Amino acid sequence: MFLLLILFSIFSGCSSQKWRSRGDSLRGADAAPIANPLVIPAASQEDAWERSIDVLHAFHFEIERENRQARTIETRYRVGSGLLEPWHRESVGWENRLESTLQSIRRKVVVTVTPVKEGKHPQYAIQVVALKEQEDIDALTANSPGGATFQETSPLKRDLTPVLGQSRPSGWIPQGRDLELERAILVQLRQD
Repeated sequence: MFLLLILFSIFSGCSSQKWRSRGDSLRGADAAPIANPLVIPAASQEDAWERSIDVLHAFHFEIERENRQARTIETRYRVGSGLLEPWHRESVGWENRLESTLQSIRRKVVVTVTPVKEGKHPQYAIQVVALKEQEDIDALTANSPGGATFQETSPLKRDLTPVLGQSRPSGWIPQGRDLELERAILVQLRQD
């Protein structure tokens, strides 16, 4: 009953508006086109760099690598949040949240900060590339309770690990770029 009450409050009209975070809506007036790379004014490259990192942290991404010579910031993969996790922002829009609820999805963001104009009023172009992958489980796992019990018809085996997991780790299938997440990050960068 409690779960039905929560689902009803999430999907009902006005209450769903307060669950939506900044940059989460991509329809209506918010659907204005935004350039990627986005040119922003900043006092220095360090300011543009830190601003990009702050926005990635706002979306709960952890930084994996920073390469100032190549001018790139790369995040770790983050598993997509589902419908019951509205406080996480990396799954942008209801379609992506539903997909992340029903299937294991992960995302990674690569940001490039490039100087465009130097001098009295410096500007920097920030390009955001969000990569999306779907989990590919190789086969059904062999974790049945029957494999861990003793058989009366066969001689006793001294194998101490009769319960097996998957034969190899799960793979990930690239799904291309997540344009909605890219746009939400760029909108946040423009607002900050």
